[in-house]
Order: sequence, then structure tokens, then C-alpha cells
Amino acid sequence: MNETTGTLFVVATPIGNLADLSARAGQVLADASLVAAEDTRRTGQLLTSLGLSKRLLSFHEHNETQRVEEIIAALLDGQNVALVSDAGTPLISDPGYRLLAAVGEAGLRASPIPGPSAILAALSVAGLATDRFRFEGFLPARSAARRQRLSALANAPDTLIFFESVHRIDASLADCAEVLGADRQAALARELTKRHETIYRGDLATVRLARAADSGGGRGEFTLVVAGNHDPAAGPEAAEIQRVLALLSAELPPGKAAALTARITGARRAEVYRMANLSPAD
Repeated sequence: MNETTGTLFVVATPIGNLADLSARAGQVLADASLVAAEDTRRTGQLLTSLGLSKRLLSFHEHNETQRVEEIIAALLDGQNVALVSDAGTPLISDPGYRLLAAVGEAGLRASPIPGPSAILAALSVAGLATDRFRFEGFLPARSAARRQRLSALANAPDTLIFFESVHRIDASLADCAEVLGADRQAALARELTKRHETIYRGDLATVRLARAADSGGGRGEFTLVVAGNHDPAAGPEAAEIQRVLALLSAELPPGKAAALTARITGARRAEVYRMANLSPAD
């Protein structure tokens, strides 16, 4: 590795409470020649709170391809670059994959500066199994697609973690309860590390009611943690049915996908229709 080239530092920033920024992250930001930020205004406010004035470069999903070339050029010129997202750890439901791939291909150095993550923060207080978990990002915006995705996850034994917006949280909770089961244990974290931080715990039915009854529950950012399926009946056979159903549902109408899944797997038609959230008449 050429010592005259710069390093790309992937810097985790606070998800709410500014005091969560590590001393090391603050020093990296202070030393960086360039800060690549998803939202330069938001990052500018963070830098101002630290007493820093840095060169900022917007880096988001709409300009990532162009910015990758600029950042690689800066690194080759010997400049250290700090990559940050709006909040938390970069690349987690945020752009950056192409940049890191390009850095590797160019033989340049990338270094993580770990810190806040809404995923791990929510998981740590959910009271659910942590030995195996999977982060699914945001569920699809449309209910049909959302239910299809949840159906594919229904028998997964892993604890499931989702992000959701305030505008879709009610609809997503309703679909989770219907597809995964209203008695599935869950935790919904709102405004993590912020002044109005709230954690709703219980089964999905209880979580829905608690959020709806909270006068402040209609504001903020949400991280939903849902228990995995530990029903012995949800074994490899059920998982394979879900896999086939998900593949066919992406190409065929729901009824045809369910009927063909039953023929391919040998499963009972009624059971496949239940997995697909269909009635036999559909």
C-alpha cells in the first residue's frame, strides 16, 4: 500500500444524542481533509457543534457514482476522507457500497471508526434472542409487497430487525401482526438516545396498542425488533415452501403462485394459501 495515499475512514455518528460521538470519531473528523456526507446540512450542524469547519462533499444515492470518482481521486492525492451518514453507522441502509468496493479495487485503505447503530441499540434492549439476528432494512412501501416479504420471513428462526418511517409504522405493524402472528414477541424503539426515547415491548398486538395510545407515538424514527419463529413445525420443509412461494410470487399472481408452490413442494394447498395470506377462493 502506498503510504502517500489517503485513508477512507467510515465514521459512525450519533443517532440522536451528540454525546455518543466517540473521542476517536471526533478526532478523525477534525483531521480529515474532506467529509463525505449524506446530508451536508445535517453533518454541518454536527461539525459546528464540535467547533469544526471542514470541506463537505454531498454523497447520496443519486450522486454516488460521480462522487466515487472524486473521493478516489482525493485519496490518491493523499487526502484522508471521512464518510458519514445522516446518523449511525454508514452503509447500513445508506449509500457507500460502491465507494468501498472502488477503494478496495484501487488498493487503497479503508478504516472503520465504530460507534452508534440503531440496529444494535434496539436489539440490546428488546429482550429478544441476540445469538442470531437479521437486519431487513425498510419493508416495502406497498402492503402487498410488504406482506409477501414478511411471508418469506415468517419461519425464520432469527430475530428480525426493521427500520420504519413514522408514515408507515401503523400499516407495517398491522401487516406484521397478520402475517407473523399477533402473539409474536416484539419491541418497537422510537427516538433512540433522544429526549423522548420510548421502547414498546410485548407481543405485536400489545406493541400496536401501546404505540397508538402514546400521545407522542406518531412522531420520530422507528426500529422494530421481532422474535424469530421457534415453532418446531416451522422447520426446513416450511422454510422451503416459503422460499418457493416467494420466488413464484415475484413472477406470478398470488393465487397462481400459491397453487404452483403446492404442486412443486407437495404441500397441502390450504397450508400454502395460509402462508400466502390468501383464501382458497382467491
